[in-house]
Amino acid sequence: MSEHAPAAVYRLMYTSHSRIPTADRPTVLVDLFRQARSHNRAAGITGALLITDHYFVQVLEGAQEAVDALYGRIGADRRHEAVTLVERAYAVPRVFAGWAMAEVSAMGRADIPLHVSDGELRPRAATRTSPAQEQVLTRMRNMIGADTV
Repeated sequence: MSEHAPAAVYRLMYTSHSRIPTADRPTVLVDLFRQARSHNRAAGITGALLITDHYFVQVLEGAQEAVDALYGRIGADRRHEAVTLVERAYAVPRVFAGWAMAEVSAMGRADIPLHVSDGELRPRAATRTSPAQEQVLTRMRNMIGADTV
């Protein structure tokens, strides 16, 4: 049996400090989510993004080459600073299948998959998360103390 089973997916988690000015956040985040969803869907990347006033924590899943290329672009993105790799590994199964990108609430409320409608970021209908998703999402929140903010 090979080291990486065929069903394994490459998963990368990072944290970064947000450089987006508070006044610009609504517009910048609409653009960020629109671009991320389109690109991620085309590249076969799924994941979740936790955003607080000052930090991003993101999990990306997909082919290693695609995920590493995206992580490289994120590291060069001026909306981020102090980009720090937390983890990269192969995992079975893909935890965020069907999530081209979802915003994760910082305070333990239901996680909110978002979409852009009329140029604004809006929540989709309530979504239930699986135990595997909750495990990763809790780890993401704990990474920056989001449950206590």
